[in-house]
Amino acid sequence: MKKFTISEAILFEDEDYIVLNKPPGISTLEDRNDSVNLLGALRKYTEQVIVCHRLDKDTSGAIAFAKNEDAHRHLSVQFEERSVKKLYHAVVDGIHEYKDVLVDKPIKVTGKGTVRIDHRQGKHSSTRFTSIEAFKMHTLVACKPKTGRTHQIRIHLSEIKSPITGDMTYGGRPFYLSSVKRNYNLKKWTEEQPMIARMALHAYSLGFTNISGEQIKIEAPYPKDFRVLVEQLRKNK
Repeated sequence: MKKFTISEAILFEDEDYIVLNKPPGISTLEDRNDSVNLLGALRKYTEQVIVCHRLDKDTSGAIAFAKNEDAHRHLSVQFEERSVKKLYHAVVDGIHEYKDVLVDKPIKVTGKGTVRIDHRQGKHSSTRFTSIEAFKMHTLVACKPKTGRTHQIRIHLSEIKSPITGDMTYGGRPFYLSSVKRNYNLKKWTEEQPMIARMALHAYSLGFTNISGEQIKIEAPYPKDFRVLVEQLRKNK
């Protein structure tokens, strides 16, 4: 990952909130395995900042922080009431024609940091899926989570036999360009690497109401790895 700077990642900022386009491969909070984290970097930019929600380390996209306690409480209530509008884009394995498909399956966190569907002990979780574009062996899917459980989109997509590309934890496969590109030639003595070195999941947009009652909606452009993946899939349909 190239050197990360907060100023390049800012999508929106006012006196109460700051929304960043989180790069993949960086944790939201402190991580003992990584010297750089989003909160630590942001506190060097603006001292008073509070996390409002999280994204997985390998997930990119829109993430909001509050600049004061009132703003944090105001947005926290919206998350609790499930009125925050979250939209993710995912590249998934296989060709699927989803039109507002609802997956409503309870999720339980395991002791290994992963989750599973558990109809007895799991917490209520629901996500809606709509296909955006189909490719040769993959599909770009819009994901609208109503709840905000750990790994929710990942496990729900896996449950409907469309795991996220590159998400080996939940059944996804790495994507190699040779699988779709005709006459693909690899340089001698080299081994082909996956086109994207993470799961292909991006928090595309975030919508909420600020303290003044104004509707805020922020879209996060694809990072380079996700953009190149989609471009190559489109090019080699």
